[in-house]
Amino acid sequence: MLVWATGKAVRLAWYYPTSTVLGVILMLVGIPLHGLGGWWLVGGLTLAVVVVGFWLWRRDPEVFLTRVRWSRTELRRAYVYAGHWRTVTRLSGLSGDAKGREYRPKLMRTRSEWWRDRVRVKMIPGQAPEQWELRASGLAHSFGARSCRVRVVKPSVIELDFVHADPLARPLPVPEMAAPGPSVNLKRVQIGRTETGKPWTLKLLGGQYLAVGVQGAGKASILWAVLRALAPALRSGLVRVYGIDPKGGMELGQAPELFEGGPVYSNGAEAVELLESLANEVRERSARFRGILRGWSPQCGEPFLLLVVDELADVIAYQTDKRLKERATAALQTITSQGRAPGVAVLGLVQDPRKEIVPFRNLFTTRIAMRLDEAIQVDMVLGDGVRARGGNAHEIPESTPGVAWVKEDGKRDPVRARAFHVTDTNITELQHYVTGTSATVFAFPETTITNGDTAA
Repeated sequence: MLVWATGKAVRLAWYYPTSTVLGVILMLVGIPLHGLGGWWLVGGLTLAVVVVGFWLWRRDPEVFLTRVRWSRTELRRAYVYAGHWRTVTRLSGLSGDAKGREYRPKLMRTRSEWWRDRVRVKMIPGQAPEQWELRASGLAHSFGARSCRVRVVKPSVIELDFVHADPLARPLPVPEMAAPGPSVNLKRVQIGRTETGKPWTLKLLGGQYLAVGVQGAGKASILWAVLRALAPALRSGLVRVYGIDPKGGMELGQAPELFEGGPVYSNGAEAVELLESLANEVRERSARFRGILRGWSPQCGEPFLLLVVDELADVIAYQTDKRLKERATAALQTITSQGRAPGVAVLGLVQDPRKEIVPFRNLFTTRIAMRLDEAIQVDMVLGDGVRARGGNAHEIPESTPGVAWVKEDGKRDPVRARAFHVTDTNITELQHYVTGTSATVFAFPETTITNGDTAA
């Protein structure tokens, strides 16, 4: 019995360290002062802490919950998970019987953040993460969460993310422009923030990117966030950007000076010629680097090239001239499949992810799914099984443009992130930064109309 009680005490202290320490402190304070009203003193201090905590929570719930995450972790573990764990796993079919013995998944450590709970679980023998993914929705409802995501930590151990709030609900303002110079790490180009608070970075050097989303999903946020992050390298000449905007320049025409030779505002012969010239550049660089370099670097003396296609479908699918369509598709396939080592990358933006629209989706090493209409479109962009791991891009609300699920080749789990919100003023600032000019932006003056209303 002594060994059993000691084991229980150690287990209790391991999973509830804050509560254990506070309990010991209260006993040490209360017992010596018992005759002097020590317990009243302890009660008064406890009440004061509760009142101050409530006031801080009312001021800023997010900051408060972040600072008291250890206490929140222990409370939620005790009252939400530990008390219902056996019942939920039994009713969900996640426990099993063998030779008269019941096997239950073991509830391991929990970590509570202001927007999610991370619950680590040791699976029973013979169980696979896919079985938990199939029951993720039921687990979320059982524990009062908005959603549940399943991540593999190591063999036989998984982690469940029970999401309660959206940390990306607010737009992200762009950071200050970096100082002029070639100090841009093309392997870590920051364009936003992930839901865990880490920077959302793109590996332009060695990657090809496809962003898919319906109208208003925020694809332009990714485009301008990339260009703004590359601003010092664009100004120094380390990076050159080429652009195709078949929509007549409604997007890239906001800052045409950023693009080498100016953007192409159609999907016709001029756009195809640009694609073929870049495909030839890929081949020529490969020939020049052969036997000398294994990949592009700033020391090679040649600029890094980035091709931006604002509406990819107009170039390779909606083109009525069959010959131009075939030439454009062949050139893009060459760039995306062979451009990694020579230092040529593609950022393609498209609304329709179907195979007949973008037949070579697999050549893009990173695929970004913004707000989509249907669940099947998520599978087209991110791949089969990603929705079961939480990547439900079709559930992104219209009120959060710029939010996306990102899937990189070689990584099992997708990442949820939001791009910086780049305004027209930010684009004008970027334009003058790269060209080395300056301008003052004036707001439209307000004028009074005869009926008493005001208009810009």
